Amino acid sequence: MADQSNVYAGVAGYFGKPDHPGRVGVFRRAASDGDWQHVLGTVQAYTVFVHPDDPETVFAGTNDGVWRSTDRGATFRRTAFPDSKTQVWCFLVDSRDRKRLFAGASPIDIYRSDDGGASWRKLATPAIATHCKGPFASRVMRLVQHPTRPDEIYAALEINGVMRSTDSGETWSDCSQGLIDLAAQPHLQSKLVSDTTAEGMLDVHAVAIDPADPDALILAVRMGLFRSTDRGRSWSDMEVGRFSPTTYGRDIKASAAEPGTLYSALSVAAASHDGGLYRSQDGGGSWQRFDKVQVHGTIMSIGLHPRDAGQVYIGARYDGEVFGTRDAGRTWQAMPLPGEVQHLYAVACG
Repeated sequence: MADQSNVYAGVAGYFGKPDHPGRVGVFRRAASDGDWQHVLGTVQAYTVFVHPDDPETVFAGTNDGVWRSTDRGATFRRTAFPDSKTQVWCFLVDSRDRKRLFAGASPIDIYRSDDGGASWRKLATPAIATHCKGPFASRVMRLVQHPTRPDEIYAALEINGVMRSTDSGETWSDCSQGLIDLAAQPHLQSKLVSDTTAEGMLDVHAVAIDPADPDALILAVRMGLFRSTDRGRSWSDMEVGRFSPTTYGRDIKASAAEPGTLYSALSVAAASHDGGLYRSQDGGGSWQRFDKVQVHGTIMSIGLHPRDAGQVYIGARYDGEVFGTRDAGRTWQAMPLPGEVQHLYAVACG
């Protein structure tokens, strides 16, 4: 039942501010009401993921591999993950076998579980070029599986573009050249932490595919939202600035409960104090502001319920800001995390 669902928040330290005080890990609360519980505090959490078919099973991607809960997030234990101190940033459930999961890591690596996430093995390290050298190792920020070609998986790479697998993650090819080509345009150039003005276009935070339009691949990038209809060979600017005064794309998700509906988190920059949640009901052709709140940090994550289209949540980077709606955006509730926390990276619900 949707009324029995929980909301989860993943909190971690922020690069460049190692001494920032506050708690890290995973927080949980009932979606309907109640207080937040700090259910995992021994590690930093970069992502939280509720299994779409089994809300009892919740995963945390942390700075020490994968942790799992089998009791709706009440308790977490470290899984049989082969590498200690590996950062895990995202998860994907295989549409053909719901016990098979993939995890994306930093530095760029892909891990797979065939037993529902109890144990994991590292696949061959993707042999792709380094396009951008920065002060941190590139990260696999998001994985998405093609709805009708399930062997085809795409990965969003923070400051290194996009890669594609056509054999379920065993090997990968680079899909970044089209982004680099677009960075020749002056308004799409950005260089903050690296050696190239293509950095902004290579700073990919999320990738999504709407099942209603399975051959349209959409990226959330520092410079906005970008689309490919040729499996990542070329990319076009969706020009989201026509609809939003802020264009830094941190997250984009396709709703499993609303085919044809996309949600995007758009802010000013990685470190900012404003932003908004936008919704498209025409495959990204147009966008409308969806939230009715004022955030005071970059919106880092969107949490969509896998079955209840009315539930949508956002988490902003600073001060543990979480906001949510349970009536499809008509009303919104502030649900701030308790006490002082470090930087919020992810929200999820289920």
